[in-house]
Amino acid sequence: MKKILLALIVLFSFTGMAFSQIENPVKWTYTSKKLGDKLYELQITATLQPGWHIYAQDAGEGPEATSFTFTANPLFKLEDKVKEQGKLIKEYDPNFKSVLKFYGNKVGYTQKKKMKTAVPTVAKGTVTYMVCNDKKCLPPKDIPFSIKVGGK
Repeated sequence: MKKILLALIVLFSFTGMAFSQIENPVKWTYTSKKLGDKLYELQITATLQPGWHIYAQDAGEGPEATSFTFTANPLFKLEDKVKEQGKLIKEYDPNFKSVLKFYGNKVGYTQKKKMKTAVPTVAKGTVTYMVCNDKKCLPPKDIPFSIKVGGK
């Protein structure tokens, strides 16, 4: 009897874990590209599952806008602000009662940085974002990242 009870507990535990897996409709990729002498571009790309969208850095009133925080590094200086590349959609959202800006499918973000030396380093930081589809929104997420810069 104890073995049957133990087997049922294990079975229900695995079933519960299968149903409670975190939904993650965004895949992030990170690279760097050399633009010139000691000038690099950090490239961050979000690829979304069909039907989902991610909010722009200037999303509008209501949802969490996408934002980037970079960890201070004495080997480089960030140039300008993070730029977005993709098909920007502007739409009125009755849930937020606001015109919102977002991207579907794929969006790229770039940040230029000027190296102070030729020594390879790693750019670290966090991206904060929120995604929705036509049925629900997921709570905002913070995803840490690191991007190798310089070297071979």
